[in-house]
Amino acid sequence: MLMIRLARFGAKKRPFYRVVVIEKDKPRDGRALEVVGNYSPTSKPAQVVLKHERIDHWKSKGAQLSDTVERLVKANPAVAAPAV
Repeated sequence: MLMIRLARFGAKKRPFYRVVVIEKDKPRDGRALEVVGNYSPTSKPAQVVLKHERIDHWKSKGAQLSDTVERLVKANPAVAAPAV
């Protein structure tokens, strides 16, 4: 089963996270299939960058979102491009 979850990177006490698509049984920081965003909670304000179209693609393939990633997606909805 595929999961979209956070993988921790950064130095001690200065974490940042990548939002990754990975097999559920793999370790937290294991090799991911694709990086679909990042999250930096230590910056002021916290930075969240998500590739919503890729997240939707993987969800259509059966990937499930972790609780934290689901909260981040809901708090940062996709912004539609302005019509020209």
